[in-house]
Amino acid sequence: MDPALNTGLGIAGAVMTLFFSAVGSGLGTGVAGSAAVGAWKKCYIQGKQAPFLLLTYVGAPLTQTLYGMIVMFTMIGRAVQGSPWIPLFVIGIIAGLGLGLSAYMQGRAAAAAADAHGETGEGLTNNLAAIGIIETVAIFMMVFTLMAVIRV
Repeated sequence: MDPALNTGLGIAGAVMTLFFSAVGSGLGTGVAGSAAVGAWKKCYIQGKQAPFLLLTYVGAPLTQTLYGMIVMFTMIGRAVQGSPWIPLFVIGIIAGLGLGLSAYMQGRAAAAAADAHGETGEGLTNNLAAIGIIETVAIFMMVFTLMAVIRV
């Protein structure tokens, strides 16, 4: 295979990691953001102060995009060094989907947390702990993917 094509397809796989992780982050922040806006609306209707802390929940799924970027740059480095494109392409898609799904599910949990926190004004620590556990899945995905990529 032409080395330039091999490198290009390897880089395409790397970009897939960022793409799918960013899609998941977008969906997750969208779900959490919608719930936060709804919670703020309830607070305004009841004459309560709208908690600014709800933005913490909205931003939680963004980190998966950063993890995808870290994996992408590592994979691009391997592609430029001449690693075969097929493993990089497959790894890129699988890692991106794993990170993206984690971000989406984190957004769903963050949406429930925003709704509960907006209504009760309590539960920040417990809510963040639950969201953090979901974050751990993304961290594991990133670390294990990096371990695989350096072997390709």
